[in-house]
Amino acid sequence: MFGRNENNQAIIRGEIASRFVFSHEFYGIRFYEVFVKVRRRSDAVDLLPVLVSDEQVDVTADHIGDFITVNGQYRSRNRHDGQKRRLILYVYAKKVGFTGAELDADKMNHVMLDGFIVQVPVFRRTLLGKEITDIILAVNRSYGHTDYIPCICWGRNARFASGFEVGEHVQIIGRIQSREYIKKLSETETEKRVAYEVSVSKLECLED
Repeated sequence: MFGRNENNQAIIRGEIASRFVFSHEFYGIRFYEVFVKVRRRSDAVDLLPVLVSDEQVDVTADHIGDFITVNGQYRSRNRHDGQKRRLILYVYAKKVGFTGAELDADKMNHVMLDGFIVQVPVFRRTLLGKEITDIILAVNRSYGHTDYIPCICWGRNARFASGFEVGEHVQIIGRIQSREYIKKLSETETEKRVAYEVSVSKLECLED
């Protein structure tokens, strides 16, 4: 499914859920953000941001409800909100195609990342006793930029990942997921936000 010698590969398939909104221009190419609904096996839905260029899609057309396949990379960038920085995560489209209908959920959301641990893993248990470890993976691009990708591991993978040290070389396979949470802004103010992360199904510690 994934090509060789690539350290960041993502494939998602789902239903376009928004219009294309202009993001930025780079070397004369205009990029647009669009949200894609990707169904899980549980029938829950992840709403994922995708960045595409106007060379790939007619961004002036109304594609809401169309089914799309995106091949690309899972990337991050920092956005400055006043004096604070927020990590923005998105699927960067290298190739886009339209499909006639939604496919089986097992084939709709895959990501492979090869990178390095940049923070001490955080191990915790849910109220129901499920084991979870959060890790941040730094994935280098070919031209010097680095993407910082939050990943979440469960059960046996969580116990394994909890022992990782900063700087270790790790490869993971999983899916991109979204989840809503409430951010406390002050004693009286809260804000609903969406977090994005990779839910890990397989991981391996590599020896350099």
